Amino acid sequence: MPRLLLFIESNTSGTGRLFAQTARALGFEPVLISRQPGRYPYVAEDAIRSVEANTADLNVLRSLVRQLALSEGVAGITSSSEYFIATAARLAADFGLPGPDADAVAACRNKATQRRRLDEAGIDRVRHAEVTDAADAVQAAIGIGLPVVLKPVAGSGSVGVRLCATVAEVAAHARSLLADPTCGALLVEEAVKGDEYSVEIFHDTVIGVTRKHLGALPHFVEMGHDFPAPLASTVADRIAGFALAATRALGLTWGPLHVELRLGEDGPHLMEVNPRLAGGFIPELVRQATGIDLIQATVELAVGRTPEVTPTRQEHAAIRFLTPPDDGLWFATEGLEAARGAPFLRDLRLYRAYPLLIARRGDFQDRLGHALTSAPTLEGAVAAAELARRAIRFRVAANGTGTLATVA
Repeated sequence: MPRLLLFIESNTSGTGRLFAQTARALGFEPVLISRQPGRYPYVAEDAIRSVEANTADLNVLRSLVRQLALSEGVAGITSSSEYFIATAARLAADFGLPGPDADAVAACRNKATQRRRLDEAGIDRVRHAEVTDAADAVQAAIGIGLPVVLKPVAGSGSVGVRLCATVAEVAAHARSLLADPTCGALLVEEAVKGDEYSVEIFHDTVIGVTRKHLGALPHFVEMGHDFPAPLASTVADRIAGFALAATRALGLTWGPLHVELRLGEDGPHLMEVNPRLAGGFIPELVRQATGIDLIQATVELAVGRTPEVTPTRQEHAAIRFLTPPDDGLWFATEGLEAARGAPFLRDLRLYRAYPLLIARRGDFQDRLGHALTSAPTLEGAVAAAELARRAIRFRVAANGTGTLATVA
């Protein structure tokens, strides 16, 4: 029986490590295939087997997988990285292994293609345009109507996503994004009003709806999540049905999906469909609240097993992210012990260590840590997460002066 579970690259948060640990717990040997395995500290810390290879070259990967399949047997191929899920899906299809429709995943990863297909299916008609230079971005923004959201057609974690209120802002941000040689095209979108939610789907079944809390505009940094979202059942059902219609229209019915949307006065409007598990530790919120382990379910599906995704409990979970108050040198942290005393606290962690030079980017990389809670009521979970968040203070030397401030 094949025992290797191949991971094409990894993400930089805790999920990559959890995927590997879960594979081991299920009796498989995780093997990370990466251009630079040393980028992932958990590989050495957990003694994960790794193979260095050019993960941007499908032919190189096919040859490597073929060798491993012949010598040891490959049970599955997947990835915890947004940027390599399409590659993993293609390889799985090439070798007759379980996985999503590779063409559907590749199309979905391009946000402009995704928008076009949803338009064709009549799912949601948020005005948008794909552009490849700053002048066209300006013309598109004028046609759509300011303000607009400007972002790369391929990306993750709110990287490069910005609300632009003026023509000058559109031009400047477009030039900034296109200066990156890996950014071939941009998406200009209508700015939709309303609270933001995401729908967590597994194998064409809705697991639940998450309430998302964003930081200050013009960026879209996710500062916290609540699961399940505090919605009337009729509203939650409407959102869930809308999300399922979108994923099915895109040909995505296998494995984990994360659908982001805004709920306006006229109903839900799609932000984007992601053919992967949610980030931002949402799978852990789901596990704490329902008992469903989406990481384990994804690993099991990748090796051909039938996972169990029936809730075993009904609780509520919340996470609040910790961010620095200023740019500058982070040289101390206060309040950790007080934060650890918050009720219902399940996980409190910092992702990095000081001293560290902080330069906020307006995306997920601004987050320095989180407080995660679960409780019998959503009010209890949220209050506890906020209590822990407010207790922590980062000392940052901004402009040569040491300042003390609570996290934003």
